[in-house]
Amino acid sequence: MRACWSAALLYAGAAWAADLSGIWMGQMEVRNGQKVDLAFQLKQQGTQLRGKLYGDYESSPIVSGIVAGKLVTFVVEAQEQAGNQINQTRLRFTGSLEGDELELVREREGSRNAGNKGGAATREGKQLFRAKRLLGAR
Repeated sequence: MRACWSAALLYAGAAWAADLSGIWMGQMEVRNGQKVDLAFQLKQQGTQLRGKLYGDYESSPIVSGIVAGKLVTFVVEAQEQAGNQINQTRLRFTGSLEGDELELVREREGSRNAGNKGGAATREGKQLFRAKRLLGAR
């Protein structure tokens, strides 16, 4: 009986989850106070989240993501340039839907040299990112 109630509560929680499908856009502050435009194309199916991150010159896939109510977590595999080196970096975004904005914190999980798959130095820190939905379900 307990398993039945647990499954019912999990299903009810998934039914109340916000649908994040659509195009989301915002700016994030990076080094030297510069701001960069970022956009996400999100596709939600149940609690699973997929899509892409779009920057000025690139797009990077969301390799795993989950939505639980208003909370969201997803990981992006992105290429970043560090001097003359290109690194493959895992970026974790965690946050929540706050009104009509998606408020996320970006953290680097790890980085490796894209050319030789060796380790690469990563910058520490977290960046706050707020995005508004341009297109999609509301």
